[in-house]
Amino acid sequence: MTAAVDLKTLAGQIRDARGVAHKRDIDAVVTRLGLGGRHTAVPVGDDCAAIPDGDGHLLLAIEGFIDSFVSADPYFAGYCGIMVNLSDVAAMGGRPLAVVDALWSRDAAAADPILAGLSDAAALYGVPVVGGHTNTRSETGNLAVAVLGRAGPRLLTSFDAAPGDDLVAAIDLRGRFREPHPYWDASTGAPGERLRGDLALLPGLAEDGLCRAAKDISMAGVVGTALMLLECSTVGAVIDLDAIPRPGDVPMARWLNAFPSFGYLLSVRPDHTPAVLARFAERGITAARIGGIDASRVARIRDAGGEEAMVWDFVASPLIGCGRDDGGPVS
Repeated sequence: MTAAVDLKTLAGQIRDARGVAHKRDIDAVVTRLGLGGRHTAVPVGDDCAAIPDGDGHLLLAIEGFIDSFVSADPYFAGYCGIMVNLSDVAAMGGRPLAVVDALWSRDAAAADPILAGLSDAAALYGVPVVGGHTNTRSETGNLAVAVLGRAGPRLLTSFDAAPGDDLVAAIDLRGRFREPHPYWDASTGAPGERLRGDLALLPGLAEDGLCRAAKDISMAGVVGTALMLLECSTVGAVIDLDAIPRPGDVPMARWLNAFPSFGYLLSVRPDHTPAVLARFAERGITAARIGGIDASRVARIRDAGGEEAMVWDFVASPLIGCGRDDGGPVS
């Protein structure tokens, strides 16, 4: 429950969180490179670059990892190189094809746990590492990983959420924090068959037309990720904090800044919501309607008593600088 949480303070903490601050850096790049709006077949601002290819799309995702994370937890950094990219591919309704990595470490011994994490995750998720770049004579440890995937003609994007949709959150709560970090790990130690089947839920929803838009929950947390989805679709929402799937022993403020290893936000027509929730429940994943999409272009949070606080006004200030520029759905 959120009874002891001051909503305005919490809204400010979300706006000022490190994960959201990192997302704000995107706006300057989008402006500098002229990437905003619908200048390509699939707009820039999604979890993957989507490239039309025959009767479907190729999906290209990349993640870079800060050196402090690589140094503090090298095995999990390598593991995340696979895991987070596969989540991005799934978020757009795709399935992974192959992985490449770029690794800098001070020596071969420092590279070993990173490579072990990459190798273990690749095996568990069933996606091959097909090449990359390695340097074991660097002063610092840095890692970047890219994944190629494929989706059918019906993509899940960040640009198709519509007023009247339900905002659904699906999070695997069968995990633990990798203390003292904000990383909720529901992946390492889980059977590969389960991990692969869980990821396949997203392309299944896309192919069956049950979901309109989706986004992988990132380091910006549940509400921070919702901000990016709402901005891209030029809509707003009220998010009910107490409806967000959450482990019972984790404080709300910490959970809102957590990065779950399996977590997605979905924009779903209300008549499809029961079927979507049922699919996640069948695989032991907690999913719930956490709010509704509206046309306000303002993101608000709400407690169980009905009190609301504004988190972001997209008319007043952009977050990542991406959004529809035609006044209507992209697809």
